Amino acid sequence: MNKTDLILSLAAKEKLAEKLSTDIVNLIFTGFTDTLKRGGRNDIRGFVTFSVREYKAYTGRNPRTGKDVDVWSKKLPFFKVGKELREMVNRSNLNFKS
Repeated sequence: MNKTDLILSLAAKEKLAEKLSTDIVNLIFTGFTDTLKRGGRNDIRGFVTFSVREYKAYTGRNPRTGKDVDVWSKKLPFFKVGKELREMVNRSNLNFKS
């Protein structure tokens, strides 16, 4: 499911105008993004936690040339799946055969 699918699904399920559904989804995503920018966490219990992890600078290696490269410190978004979601996905895999 992508963002457009989410918007259309919300509009259909709740009988909303597509514009209103778009505004709702964008409001949620903007709120999540703003919280992460401030260094906060977005925690939807049992489903997912989004947070920001800070990584220190280090010396890496360019795989193409083999030369050492200085990699700056950075902050990256981090996603952690909730226990309930993980269990639901694992239960659904019991029905599939490789």
